[in-house]
Amino acid sequence: MVFDGVHAVRDATFDLEKGRFLTILGPSGSGKTTLLRMIAGFGRPTSGEVFINGLAVGSVPPHKRSIGMVFQKLALFPHMTAAENVAFPLRMRRFDARTIPDRVQRYLDLVKLGKLGDRRIHELSGGQQQRVAIARALVFEPDLLLLDEPLAALDRKLREEMQLEFRRIQRELDVTTINVTHDQREALVVSDEIIVMDHGRIQQKARPEATYRQPKNAFVANFIGVTNFIDGVVASIDGERIVFDRPGFIGRSGNGFRPTSGVAARGALRAEQIRIGSGREALGDVDTVFGGTVTDAIFEGERVVYEVTVADLGDTTLRVFDHDPVAHNQHDIGSTVALGWNVKDVLVFGD
Repeated sequence: MVFDGVHAVRDATFDLEKGRFLTILGPSGSGKTTLLRMIAGFGRPTSGEVFINGLAVGSVPPHKRSIGMVFQKLALFPHMTAAENVAFPLRMRRFDARTIPDRVQRYLDLVKLGKLGDRRIHELSGGQQQRVAIARALVFEPDLLLLDEPLAALDRKLREEMQLEFRRIQRELDVTTINVTHDQREALVVSDEIIVMDHGRIQQKARPEATYRQPKNAFVANFIGVTNFIDGVVASIDGERIVFDRPGFIGRSGNGFRPTSGVAARGALRAEQIRIGSGREALGDVDTVFGGTVTDAIFEGERVVYEVTVADLGDTTLRVFDHDPVAHNQHDIGSTVALGWNVKDVLVFGD
């Protein structure tokens, strides 16, 4: 889709099997919401076509597509009860009035609001309102459920609870679902597959495990998880092993990247793959060790996040997770530490 000569979405082609949960993930301006709006019918592709169940729907208006939607602002009717909100799409689609109460109750039970159908929207908590919106989107049994960042406004604890609820309901109903978010955790938790977008293009489409462990390029590696990048020049290549011009720093080709000697490259290393200790003996079985200086230490309860500057890597600052802060002594800012990791954990991409 093109806006004022700018491609908001470009060459975005993908398919989704029935019953799967897909999340479109990306930063603001990446094109993920525009893509969702085209699927819903709120925007028409400048070129190309949208197919649902094998049928082209480009000429079908949004209200005639078999799509349920949950929006960030929910768009519930405040003058109606929870049950009346859920019944609304059934009445609009002229369902048999005799069947509506039982169907509404069934879907309120599904979202665990079976006894709250008579409450007005303002009498429900934020999480309960989310559940009403889910029930309303599903009650007419659509072919496709679209979620447009519906959890973005919730606090962290409630958001994480609702992520699991979305996943439970989707699995129970086996409804094909497309979710849009910028929340990495949400994408990894709820999805069968993840699409990562940037500048209107799909960067990668894969299962959550593959997206995290086998990122297609440096953007995906950087956007999902906490990733350190070590820049350098390729000194030599030995099969999958790529040796940098920084002594002792070696990685392996990321996603089939095949550099030649002398070209610039980036080694990507996730924060949780680095071990930290007061000396080499504390690192265990690793094949790469560098010394560094702690420049920051942040206690987060279940872990300590360190920032360590490594002189032998061109004063690169690496972020490191210590997931056992109770058993380990916390390293003070300014202290000298040893960092260790394995070559297999360093993915090398083009600069």
